[in-house]
Amino acid sequence: MQINLAYGKEGLAIDFPDAWDIQVVEPEFHAPLPHLDEALAEALEHPIGTPPLRDLVHPADRVGIIVNDMTRATPNPILLKAIFKQLDFIPPEQFRLLIALGTHRRMTPAELDAMLGAEFTARYPIVQNDAFDPSTQVSLGKTAQGHEIWLNRELMECDVKILTGFIEPHFFAGFSGAGKAIMPGMAGLETILDNHCAANISHPNATWGQTWGNPIWEEVRDVARKANASFLLNVTLNRDKGITGIFAGDLDQAHARGVEFVRKTAMVAVDRPFDIVVGTNSGYPLDLNLYQAVKGMSAASQIVRKDGVILLAAACWDGIPDHGHFRELLEGAAGPADLMERVLQPGFKMQDQWEAQVQAQILQKARVYLYTDHLSDPQIRSALLEPCHDILETIQQLMPEFDGHPRICVLPEGPQTIPFLRG
Repeated sequence: MQINLAYGKEGLAIDFPDAWDIQVVEPEFHAPLPHLDEALAEALEHPIGTPPLRDLVHPADRVGIIVNDMTRATPNPILLKAIFKQLDFIPPEQFRLLIALGTHRRMTPAELDAMLGAEFTARYPIVQNDAFDPSTQVSLGKTAQGHEIWLNRELMECDVKILTGFIEPHFFAGFSGAGKAIMPGMAGLETILDNHCAANISHPNATWGQTWGNPIWEEVRDVARKANASFLLNVTLNRDKGITGIFAGDLDQAHARGVEFVRKTAMVAVDRPFDIVVGTNSGYPLDLNLYQAVKGMSAASQIVRKDGVILLAAACWDGIPDHGHFRELLEGAAGPADLMERVLQPGFKMQDQWEAQVQAQILQKARVYLYTDHLSDPQIRSALLEPCHDILETIQQLMPEFDGHPRICVLPEGPQTIPFLRG
């Protein structure tokens, strides 16, 4: 049985022996929408729960358009083209293209050109969020949880705030899209740290597919509402990154419609846990580094048995990475329990602790092997994982642990699927 894993830009084809007990779990495939330009225009002219986008903007307004950074597969040039066509009465200097970096590193000019399209980077002012510079932020008071809200000043100086992005399952926010463009995208470090704190990450509802009742998602929504998010343009994508749905309009109503679509296509039930789960991180661009690859580990961990094995294929061309504190947290830990103990210490706050905490939770349940072309064996081991040079060979070596006949699940599209145990 040949299965194509989403890995890097080219994918990874694995020819699994027919005799093995294998179940493939993947999202329901939807073809891309036909006549995409017309579909986007229709969505912007007849949105969900708001007047048409054109009617929300006055000629003198400063318009901020928030876009994801390069770690997301959002088709930014397509969405921007549709927005600018609707707002052709606004001069370029009154727009701001706001790059929702959260705590991610600043993008280079070449990366911006590749992500947005050179025609747009040359024409419109670009602002990259700097979560680490308080002088670029303004306070909006506190959330319902009592956390300080610090957001990008240039975002808040915009009269109209358009949030773009795509909706996919998310391992602790339930689903991406909607208010995540503002928080963590355009937020200050303290606001992000408070939202992603150990208590919130540990909450049972801070997980795949859960929005209401999830303290992380609810606070994200709270911040976006306090920031006066004006208009949402979110899309859904298939495995080929084709647009399968457009959800535009009110922050809550449009996102809820998109979430329901993704929930129906991405959530897949299995009858019982598997001994071995082979997963991915959805390929390029999401598998650019090990930090992002924790999402793939988390998806696999939902259906692996206690003391089972996860085999993750992630390109990691950006390393662990070197920027941020994820690598420092992993390398400074003696093991998963030690890492968890450090993160859970009262008052502990460090960038990337949330990713390290989730990885520690996974490693306390299962061993994780990593197949990658861009990390050395010592690097992989320093990240508390085990190297895998050949997926089939590794499974064969593991077979005696499972009486020679392990139950194997393959998640070819990784965290684009929300696998769960039936009942």
